[in-house]
This record gives sequence, C-alpha cells and structure tokens, in this order.
Amino acid sequence: MVCALGLIIADHRFDHLDRVRSLLSVLAHPLHLAVNVPSALIRSTQEQLTDAAQLRTLNAALNRENLLLKARLQQFESLEAENMRLRDLLGSSFNIGERVLIAEILAVDLTPSRQLVMVNKGTSSGVFVGQPVLDANAVMGQVIRTNPFSSIVLLITDSDHSLPVEVNRNGLRSIAAGSGVGQELELLYIPKNADIREGDLLVTSGMGERFPPGYPVARVTTVRQDPDNPFTTVLAEPTARLDRSREVLLVWTLDPQMRQQALTDAEPGAETSAETRKGAVR
Repeated sequence: MVCALGLIIADHRFDHLDRVRSLLSVLAHPLHLAVNVPSALIRSTQEQLTDAAQLRTLNAALNRENLLLKARLQQFESLEAENMRLRDLLGSSFNIGERVLIAEILAVDLTPSRQLVMVNKGTSSGVFVGQPVLDANAVMGQVIRTNPFSSIVLLITDSDHSLPVEVNRNGLRSIAAGSGVGQELELLYIPKNADIREGDLLVTSGMGERFPPGYPVARVTTVRQDPDNPFTTVLAEPTARLDRSREVLLVWTLDPQMRQQALTDAEPGAETSAETRKGAVR
C-alpha cells in the first residue's frame, strides 16, 4: 500500500512513469483492436444487411413501376393504333361519298363452313339486312341478321356469298364468289378469251343494286387455263383486311346528288357545318 502511494506521488511530481505508461499503451493497443473487432463486424454486417434490404425494396418498387409504365405504354400504343384505324375509316367514308356508321367487331367466326363477324350496331342504329359493310380499304361483306344492338355480317370469302364485280381496267364483268378457304375469291364464268390479268383490281359493278358501284373488292392473283374447264380459272385476294380489321363501316347508299354533295364537303378547305358532318357520319 505504501509503495503504491509512493509511486503515485513520484509520478505526479516527477513524471517518472510516463515511459512505462507509453510502453504499456503500445503493448495494449493490439488487445484493444482485437476486442473491438467483433463489435465492428456486427455493425458492418448490420449496415450491409440494412443496405441490401433497402436495395431489394427499392428494386422491387422500381420493378413494379417499370411494369406499370410498360402496361401504360402498351395502352398508348393500342390507342395510337386505334386512332390511326379510325382516321383511315373516316377518310374512307368521305372518299366513297356515302352516309356511313362506324361499328366495332365484337366476335369472329372464321371456319371453312362459315365466315362471319358480329358488330356492335343493330336496328336501333338503323342497320338493315343486306347493308354493305366495308373496312378502310375495301368491301368486307354484308349484313345478314340484325337485332336492336348488334348485327351479323357475312364476309365476301364465305362460300355462300357472291357479288357482282368488274375489272377496273376494262370494265369486264363477273361474279366474285367466296371460296370459304382463307383469303380467296373465285371469279365465275370468265371466257377463255377474256382480257383479265394477274394484278387487276376488281371493284363492285353496282349490278343487283346491293353494293354501290366502284368499291374495291379484290385483286386478281391467279389466271389459269384448265383443259377440262370451259371457263378461265381466276382467283383473287380480297383487299379488305378480313382477318385484322377491328372497326368497320356500315354504308347507306346516297343518290347521285347527295353523293356529290358529300364529296364536295370532304374536299380540303371546304367548309362543312356541324349539322352536315353529323348527317354524313353517324
């Protein structure tokens, strides 16, 4: 006890133990480091786990946001495509100079036995049996059944459908009959010496008074002379997008004076009143 007190007093007054204290500090430093290693490892591990959890949470949130943005982009692309289709339909309605009604296809039945589509317009909209149906490019078919809110359209490729056509190049008349097999029409009763070529455009002739004249129908793809057939075999591909169209035009035929007025109103720069435009497209 006395020695300890003596050492304390000597160190306090004469700093004799500084050198010893420094040596002991140097020797104890590795021990301090070793003691602190577990706590440092625990803190580092906790920080890494926290950062990893935050990164996983942030990554999940970004993935959800990316998925939502992609879904919205798909909707925008769909809306853009629909807008382009509607523009094409409206442009087509003014080009043909008829009163038209835009309808959406609800269901499709494309089998070898039947080629039908259902549209979302019916008798409550003025649709009638036998009414011509077009898309933005050409004739698609005609209405065969109606109810107040929808109608059934028989496509021109159906085996029970036929319509009078003519070759746009020279006026040669024929009947375009549906084959029931894919995108194909057959022209009936074409003489062997008829002037018809592959690539000729077929349009409605107006015969039969069902389809007004001048609507595009199909383009000739095959002209073949078969020895056993007294007529020329002529096949054509419809120019309407029968398997891709989502909207169609239901057409009311106008008399020549009204058709000319519609075409005049549709010319660029022509002033068209709201009432006239409403009457032209319903």
